[in-house]
Amino acid sequence: MGGQVAGIDVGGTFTDLVLLDPVTGAVKLAKVPTTLPNQAGGVLAALDEAGADLATMDLIVHGTTTTTNAVLERNLCRTGLITTEGFRDVLELGRRTRPQAYGMSGRFTPVIPRDLRLEVPERMDARGNVLTPLDEDALRERVARLLEAGCESLVIHFLHAYANPAHELRAGQIARELWPNDHITLGHALLSESREFERGVTAAVNASVQPLLERYVGRLAGELQARGYARDLLVMNGNGGMVSARAVSREAVKTVMSGPASGVMAACYTGRRAGVGNLITYDMGGTSTDVALIRDARAPVSNEIEVEYAMPIHVPMVDVRTVGAGGGSIARVDAAGMLRVGPESAGSDPGPVCYGRGGTRATISDANLILGRLPASRFGQAAEAARAAMADQIARPLGLSVEQAAEAVLRIANTHMAGAIRMVSISMGADPRDFALFAFGGAGPLHAVALARELAIPRVLIPARPGITNALGCVVADLRHDFVRTLNRPLDGCDMEQVHAIWAAQQAEGRALIGAEKLALKGIRAEYSADMQFIGQTHLLRVPLPDGTPTREALQQRFEAAYHARFKVDLPTIRANLVNLNCSVIGERPEMDLRALIAPDGRRDLAGALTGNRPVWFGGGWQDVPVYWRDHLPLDLHLTGPAIIEQMDTTTIVEPGGIVTSDAEGNLFIEVGHAA
Repeated sequence: MGGQVAGIDVGGTFTDLVLLDPVTGAVKLAKVPTTLPNQAGGVLAALDEAGADLATMDLIVHGTTTTTNAVLERNLCRTGLITTEGFRDVLELGRRTRPQAYGMSGRFTPVIPRDLRLEVPERMDARGNVLTPLDEDALRERVARLLEAGCESLVIHFLHAYANPAHELRAGQIARELWPNDHITLGHALLSESREFERGVTAAVNASVQPLLERYVGRLAGELQARGYARDLLVMNGNGGMVSARAVSREAVKTVMSGPASGVMAACYTGRRAGVGNLITYDMGGTSTDVALIRDARAPVSNEIEVEYAMPIHVPMVDVRTVGAGGGSIARVDAAGMLRVGPESAGSDPGPVCYGRGGTRATISDANLILGRLPASRFGQAAEAARAAMADQIARPLGLSVEQAAEAVLRIANTHMAGAIRMVSISMGADPRDFALFAFGGAGPLHAVALARELAIPRVLIPARPGITNALGCVVADLRHDFVRTLNRPLDGCDMEQVHAIWAAQQAEGRALIGAEKLALKGIRAEYSADMQFIGQTHLLRVPLPDGTPTREALQQRFEAAYHARFKVDLPTIRANLVNLNCSVIGERPEMDLRALIAPDGRRDLAGALTGNRPVWFGGGWQDVPVYWRDHLPLDLHLTGPAIIEQMDTTTIVEPGGIVTSDAEGNLFIEVGHAA
């Protein structure tokens, strides 16, 4: 590969691009407003702004929120379900939990409505034995009814198909004879594990977003081809890997959380090169904040993520937690006189008041502007409008000054974000003091040091280009395919040759899929794990394995060690159960030189980087704070806060007492210290 590589990430507010030339190391960046509902417009605008020559490019990797937005907004395609007789309501019954833990109110809408969930006579038992043969005539009649009802996609989801998929496979053959398109999802083919509710919801989500993703990717690929792009378009999956646009819609559900996953992959890559493997990622954009926990520079991948109530998507995805606090999050005083921030967002249109695009409601960005964290000169008359909105909507109802009101908005927002960080660290048994806070997104570096102090995190790492880190993740991500197969057998009764054969088959399939992609790779590796439990328990524990041929004794020992490490309890008299066999096959991309992300032009010393001073509100009062341009800071930087470091894509706030250093790739390290 010798041509340029582009990574493009579509966020809720902005579409970001990194254009990298692997030969010369030259980098071009672009940030344009996201275009909704057709995200392709923003992607093409970003390529135009970067001056990309599509005819000579080697690779475009795209992170999209098409499926994520469709799921969260329930903007789904009309989908039908055919399932085992007596089980049409599994998707609605779920686990009998409540949308609200307390009270008698709450509402739940299943992915597929009841009138589009039909049954056919057929039944397998949990061992894969046929109890009731498939009624093929009934199946044909149900398919015809769903077509008459206007369904665009079809799900075939039979009980215990993970143990024996014969009925699902035959039903799929029959359905394809009648269905007018390829939007047919077989539950076992997407997810071959037990638990019919989770498997059914995953299949239903996949089918419901499949046409949307196929149309979007097809439209974008066609536009790129018309402009001269002759290579494959790759799309980020939620597991942190990439897949060809030609195949992505078959398993469309795997692109849910695509955008947040790319940011975590960039953090892993940057942290590994910087020698900081344990990170808490903190991605604050214009709409929301995403956080994740990274150990040893490895992405946290889980196959038990619930994106919203009763919406478990059990395909491997980077474990990212989201809160509705972004730069555009709206602040308000509720009927009880309480200050609230988010989750409602002003987005990019009209955006915060300070954008001057017609926004009228005070936001987090407006609070940062009022307190001097953002330069008023950049916003013109809109800065006064932001101050007036804060005064009318927040300060006056609460009896505060405008500065006090803005500070209160930031404190509430920081509390929300700190809660998300606690959720991925303390609640998982991790001590935040053992990690560095990796702050990115357009707004992340504005809040990072304050958050780190609140959580006792000693160090903040801010990458060279925080505002386009998700796009960078698209550039550096590997190819990845994940496989899961349910056994659900007591370990002492498992046929270990069968276990090893399943892992070998998973690895072979992954290598074949990666080998079909026309990309330069430095190697292919496989990672193995098992989901296990003690018999009688309901929760699963993932046990990492060094290879796909462990002995029974080695599996038992590793499970007991993992259980003790998690729960500090030994249960030597209870039998272990081997539930799922997992294999991830990863095609490793060549290393990218990131030093050019911070342009080497201009003076590289502290005096040359100083652009002036401005008053900034810290701890209840104004302080005169120096402002630096990041591109001109020396690589052997040593700076004590308070300070403001500005760049094209974000602003970093170094609070009083913070000490800043940097490395050869332009990363900033802030030792948080104590407030002065």
